[in-house]
Amino acid sequence: MKIIIAGAGEVGTHLAKMLSNEDQDIILVDNDQPRLDMIDANYNLMTWNGSTSSFATMRNVNVADADLYIAVTPYETRNITACAIAKRLGARKTVARIDNSEFLIKENGEVLRQLGVDHLIYPENLAAQEIALALAHNWARYWGELHGGDLILIGVKLSNDCQIVDKQLKDLPVKAHDFHVAAIKRNNETIIPNGNDTLLHNDIVYFITTPPFINEVRELCGKTKRVIKKGLIMGGSRIAVRFAKEYGEKYHLKFIEISRERCEELARTLPQCEIVCGDGRDMEVLRENNIYQYDVFMALTDSSETNILSCLTAKEFGVTKTIADVENLQFLSSAENLNIGTTINKKLLASSRIFKILLDADSSNDKFLALADAEVAEMKAKKGSRITRAEVKDLHLPFGMTLAARISGDRSELISGRTRIEPGDYVVVFCLSGSLHKIEKWFN
Repeated sequence: MKIIIAGAGEVGTHLAKMLSNEDQDIILVDNDQPRLDMIDANYNLMTWNGSTSSFATMRNVNVADADLYIAVTPYETRNITACAIAKRLGARKTVARIDNSEFLIKENGEVLRQLGVDHLIYPENLAAQEIALALAHNWARYWGELHGGDLILIGVKLSNDCQIVDKQLKDLPVKAHDFHVAAIKRNNETIIPNGNDTLLHNDIVYFITTPPFINEVRELCGKTKRVIKKGLIMGGSRIAVRFAKEYGEKYHLKFIEISRERCEELARTLPQCEIVCGDGRDMEVLRENNIYQYDVFMALTDSSETNILSCLTAKEFGVTKTIADVENLQFLSSAENLNIGTTINKKLLASSRIFKILLDADSSNDKFLALADAEVAEMKAKKGSRITRAEVKDLHLPFGMTLAARISGDRSELISGRTRIEPGDYVVVFCLSGSLHKIEKWFN
């Protein structure tokens, strides 16, 4: 598959790195030659120096042969223009990054589709939705709903007093096959486990289950669900503003922002929220604003380091739930290992959404795991595919891959060794990064 990525910024670069591991034909276009040189030297892809919305550049990279054209520069008008041109020149499918919620309105989206923009990616909106999920299911580190909510993907950090710590998966204290441990995040490594793997203190364990057994998973992990009403947000970033606009009526929100000019802007934009001008890194400021009275602390500044340290400080004040925007991928694993609660990374969220488009999946029916080194997708088994030829235990699946659940018609079930995948089934697959293209071959 030929994929052209326009824009070597944070999202474009991360996406190019991910796709370069998937044995795809990738061309990354940008006019910043030093940045392209650095990427070109380290990854299996082609780079091209040129304007992302130039007819000449698009013809030079043969956009007419592109299966997917992805415009992810920081400028939404340039992205929309580029997608419109690429579509007219022959690109089969286009994706544009935006930063304006107006484009998400149904009738406006139809206008964009007529122009040639097939899909829209709004990273800040994806991050706001992820925060809302984290608050609704505040006992979990990660929450994802697949196939319209028939299957639930839950990530939980195991504390020392959890009853499943130091137990092998095959010996877990359960009476029935009510959940599946699909992945384990341990220190800086993601493990796709088998029955002989042991769960350890501080592991982040990813369960897949069905709605009737959510509470069983929560109780096994020794977690308590809390009601969240009041939230303290540090930083008036675009993610913070988007969250407040979408969910401000559901929670009582207070912002602490260091810039007076930004505070004045927030006061005009978010009249339903409290706005305090101050340095959220200052413990005295936090005390003055009664941080210990809040149910959740959200560190959403543009600095990953500040967000991580601020969440640790909030924990010292007794705030139970903390959320940090960690955009620096180098810090993401370290942040997950610390006791800071949920981490948000809009690059991973945006890349995950684009992966859905890449696999021609229905975006309402699947969810990708937002980890730097693991992937989960819902894949359809086609007639005659290798995945349908035997029971799962006899398939000899490749290392680093596990089948967690399947959806057959209107019925969802967890997969065991004796399960046989039928043509037309949708299967939830976990794998390590870089192996998704190998797994696709089993389903085609």
